[in-house]
Amino acid sequence: MTQQNVVVSDTKSGVSLTVFPTTTQKPPAAPGGYISIPRRRVLKNLEINGGQRINAWVESMRASSPTHHKSTPLSQEHNSWILHHPSALDMFDQIIDASKGKQIVMFLDYDGTLSPIVDDPDRAFMSDSMRKTVRKLARCFPTAIVTGRCKDKVYNFVRLAELYYAGSHGMDIKGPTRSSKYNKDSKAEAILCQPASDFLPLIDEVYQQLVEKTKSTPGALVENNKFCLSVHFRCVDEKKWSELARQVKSVLKEYPKLRLTQGRKVLEIRPTIKWDKGKALEFLLESLGLANCSDVFPVYIGDDRSDEDAFKKLRDRGQGFGILVSKFPKDTSASYSLQEPNEVMNFLQRLVEWKHVSLGARSRV
Repeated sequence: MTQQNVVVSDTKSGVSLTVFPTTTQKPPAAPGGYISIPRRRVLKNLEINGGQRINAWVESMRASSPTHHKSTPLSQEHNSWILHHPSALDMFDQIIDASKGKQIVMFLDYDGTLSPIVDDPDRAFMSDSMRKTVRKLARCFPTAIVTGRCKDKVYNFVRLAELYYAGSHGMDIKGPTRSSKYNKDSKAEAILCQPASDFLPLIDEVYQQLVEKTKSTPGALVENNKFCLSVHFRCVDEKKWSELARQVKSVLKEYPKLRLTQGRKVLEIRPTIKWDKGKALEFLLESLGLANCSDVFPVYIGDDRSDEDAFKKLRDRGQGFGILVSKFPKDTSASYSLQEPNEVMNFLQRLVEWKHVSLGARSRV
């Protein structure tokens, strides 16, 4: 019987290798660029690489967990980090000086920024005082919620019609449902952007498979955020994290049009399109007629890895700044830091107060 050669591909690197079956006979001479490698060795290498990526995801999630972080707010590491990412509350006056004469635009993540991180993502409620603060903020500045959550779910949490909402990491954007003084025209009130709409059937299909695949892992939760999916590890025994990550990866390997990213105790599945929170920020600035203005001052506040795309976008634009919400040092492109949602609320309240004082001073001139 003639044995067939096998082509093994690593989808991440894009490398394809022709592998000869293991026999007692010497394989034929490799023509041109062919490299003769035993099939078992290649498959083992691909398996090792996949395992390394899973381990990297799990270790990153452990590092982002405060219960496992070796640094403390008084440690030398933390003090060094604070020098490079000072508190936005401590630096408030300098921030205001930098924004003078410019239009401030506010971009806010939701989980871990406006609401505390909780075990059950369906119970991530924001406080009444935070809601009042955000409502006042939106009356002073154009304000958007930019989140990995489903847009409609976050709207039900926030319940403020005057905001812009960018759900699914910015793949589902809608403007205020009632008149906003920051809209240039009536069309802006119905602004809608869904760059990944063709992926909806695929997302639903993968959601069903992930629910079935992960049901054997206690505490695992798969959240359908419409244009992306989130597999939550927060209620899973840490000893089971690697197993859960392998379950997720086993489903995704059959769907090359979707990509896997890691966040704070979560693995997220998104379409392979060039769209993220940074792109959403640019889209919203353009919708507000501020994309090409030199007198715009965007401020983005977020706590997770996905927010880094927005921080980097602001850094590349050379406009405004990012604020990372974290009690512990993290690699970040943000300029400033705040420790928790309560500090975020204090910062937003100070912005509102400054705006009111500024308007009062102008009216007296």
